[in-house]
Amino acid sequence: MPFDVQSQIQDLLIDGKRVPALSGRYFDTLNPATEQVIARVAEADAADIDAAVRSARAAFEGAWGHMRAADRGHALLRLPDLIRQNIDKLVELESLDSGKPVSAIRRQDLPAVLDTLAYYAGWADKINGQVIPARPDALTYTVREPMGVVAAIVPWNFPLMIGMWKIAPALACGCTVVLKPAELTPLTALRIGELALEAGFPPGVLNVVPGFGKTAGQALVDHPDVDKVTFTGSPGVGRQILRSAAGNLKRVTLELGGKSANIIFPDADLDAAVKAAGSGIFFNAGQVCSAGSRILVHEKIHDEVVERLAARANMIRLGDPKDSATAMGPLISAGQMKRVLDYIEVGKNEGARIAAGGTRHGDTGYFVNPTIFTEVEHDMRISQEEIFGPVAAVLRFKDEADAIRLANGTSYGLAAGVWTADIGRGHRFAKRLKAGTVWVNTFGPTDVRLPWGGARDSGFGREHGESAIENFTEPKVVWINTGR
Repeated sequence: MPFDVQSQIQDLLIDGKRVPALSGRYFDTLNPATEQVIARVAEADAADIDAAVRSARAAFEGAWGHMRAADRGHALLRLPDLIRQNIDKLVELESLDSGKPVSAIRRQDLPAVLDTLAYYAGWADKINGQVIPARPDALTYTVREPMGVVAAIVPWNFPLMIGMWKIAPALACGCTVVLKPAELTPLTALRIGELALEAGFPPGVLNVVPGFGKTAGQALVDHPDVDKVTFTGSPGVGRQILRSAAGNLKRVTLELGGKSANIIFPDADLDAAVKAAGSGIFFNAGQVCSAGSRILVHEKIHDEVVERLAARANMIRLGDPKDSATAMGPLISAGQMKRVLDYIEVGKNEGARIAAGGTRHGDTGYFVNPTIFTEVEHDMRISQEEIFGPVAAVLRFKDEADAIRLANGTSYGLAAGVWTADIGRGHRFAKRLKAGTVWVNTFGPTDVRLPWGGARDSGFGREHGESAIENFTEPKVVWINTGR
C-alpha cells in the first residue's frame, strides 16, 4: 500500500502508547527526493523526555529487569520475524524519509538490522562474570550488570541500521532505551517501536521520542535518571554531549565523523580499487562517517585513476529512490545540499580542479552530482574537513612514508583503506594507520561481530561485538568471607 501523505500524523511512543507531545507541537518530515511533506511528527521536548525516562526506569526496575536473560533473548528474536513480515513498509518508509534508494536499503540496511538483532539475542544469556581467587579465605567473583536507562541518539544517514546498533545490545544486556531519532528521519524508528511491542517487549522498554537536538536531545543528556548516552553524529554535537554528561558523570559512547583515506599503490588491482573507491565515496550520496573521501593515489598511476574515477562518477544514475535502477539518491535536506555545494565552491577557490560533477542535479530534490576533485593539496579544506556528501578529493603521494603522512594528517581516526599486492606493505599500513578500522584490498565492509569506532575527532568507545556488551553493562565485585 502506498504511504498516505495526506493523513499521516505520527505521535511519540512512550510507555507502550502513541501519545502527542505535551506541548501539542508537530513538525514536518520531508521526502528529500521530492521536497514534499510525508508526515507531521510530534515534537518531543523536556516534559516528554521526562515521561519517557520515567517509563524506561519503571520498566528497568520492573518487568524487564526481572525477566530471565534467556527470555530477553527470545523477545529479541521475535522482532526480526515481525520486521520480515513488514519489510516492504519499512523499506518504503526509510526510502521516503531519507532519500535512500530502495535497492540499497534491501541490500544493506535491512539485512544488517536483522543480523544485529539475531547476534545480540544470542548474547542475552551469555553475559558472564568471573570467579577470581583473590584470597584463600574468600569467594570473590564478578558479575556484569545492566547500566540502566540508555539514551540512544541516532543520526539521519542510517536511521534503521544505526538505531538497531544501539537498541539490540542495550536490550540484550537488560537495559531499557529512550531512542531519539534524528528529526529528519523519525518514521522507521517509530514503526520499530511498535513492532517491539508486538514482539512482547513490556511497555517502557523501548520509548521513541522524535524531536530536535537542542530540546529533546539536550533534555535526554541532561536528565539525571539517564545512566548512559550513546550518540552517533557530528564531532561538534559530540563535544556538547560530553560537556553536558560530565555534569552528572554519565557514561558516554561517541561515534563521530571521519575523513577516511583510501590509498592506492601501483601494484594494486586497479579495476577493483577504482570500483571500491567510487562506491566508498558515492554510496549513500557520501553521507557515511567512514566514506573514503580522500583518495590517495601514487604519482605513477594518478592520472589513470582520476580518469577512471571520473568515468565511474559520470555513469552513476541519480533519480527516484523508488526506482530499483537508481544508484544514488538525494542528500538529506536543503541545508545539507547547500553545505556540499558550498564546499565544492571552496575547493574550486582553493585551486583544486573538478574532474567530474561539481553541480546540483536537477531542480527538484536535494541531488548533487558525484564529484571528483583532483590537484588537491593536503592542507586544503576539502582535504581536511568532513563534507558528508558525494565529493572525493584525490591527492598524489610519492612513497609509503608520504602516504602515511597524508593519511594520518587529519583530526579524524575512524577508518582507512590500502590497496596493494604486497602483503608486507598491507601489514605495515594496518599497523601505522591511525584508524579504528583498516581495510586492505577492500573498502567499507562492517560486521556486527567486529568492533566499530575511532579516535580523536571520530569519537571514543566501540560499538558492535563484545565491545557493545561492555558499553551497556558495569562490572560488580562480590566478596564473600568464607573463613579460614
